[in-house]
Amino acid sequence: MRLTVLTDNCTRVGTTFWGEPGLSYLIEVDGKKVLFDTGFSELCVRNADALGNSLSDLDIIILSHGHGDHTGGLEYVLEVAASNEIRLVTHPLTVVEKQKDGRQFGLTVALEKLQQSYTLKLSREPVWLSEHLIFLGEIPRRHSFELQDPLGERLEKGVFVPDDLLDDSALALRTDEGLTIITGCSHAGICNIIDYAREVCQQTRVLTVIGGFHLCKADEQARKTAEFFRYNQITNLYPCHCTSFEAKAVIHTIVPIHDVAVGTIIDLN
Repeated sequence: MRLTVLTDNCTRVGTTFWGEPGLSYLIEVDGKKVLFDTGFSELCVRNADALGNSLSDLDIIILSHGHGDHTGGLEYVLEVAASNEIRLVTHPLTVVEKQKDGRQFGLTVALEKLQQSYTLKLSREPVWLSEHLIFLGEIPRRHSFELQDPLGERLEKGVFVPDDLLDDSALALRTDEGLTIITGCSHAGICNIIDYAREVCQQTRVLTVIGGFHLCKADEQARKTAEFFRYNQITNLYPCHCTSFEAKAVIHTIVPIHDVAVGTIIDLN
């Protein structure tokens, strides 16, 4: 598997890529070309072109959840990759209207447009995307230290209600050697995601974790997350996007982490 970071909060000196507070990855696995999230804007398309890796021949698009920093670029992806042969897989609540502080906070492409443009799969259950790659669906929330307050609101039966982000999901790559976990924001909790991936894939060893961990402070949650990594011997970590410097520092003192920026390429067996 090859994972290329198309959109992230960080860029590197000496590169000519664009960054923004969003996330998008291009994943090449099992002969499939998979776009995981689309960032805030057109930058996933621009950066893919700059890397010489057009998005025009995608096989699958995955949306980790419905927030704009992960779905806002979809309208630009539609301009270069719109075909009923492309599968778009996400949780059903990803496509509902969301708001925060009275402003639009979610997907900007209408459901009808998605249905016209892609083969749409809305699932709370895990969905195998290829021989080795799986969309995890709705994540059970079992670690009490990862419980989070609602963020914004979602439309439910014509009324906006607090959004507990049940749509937040992730991917897992299963191999004989172990699992690679690929997350968007980890609103469901990165430890919850890892445990569920192990359960679904019937594979206990986790080799690599990359994505947003949604850790904003050097607090108890960050410390317990780092201890979880150490206890489970997960040593190949790529926290990015919504993982603050302070939280990365806490993790790094317990389990060393890798740097991530737009243009980072990770090759995994």
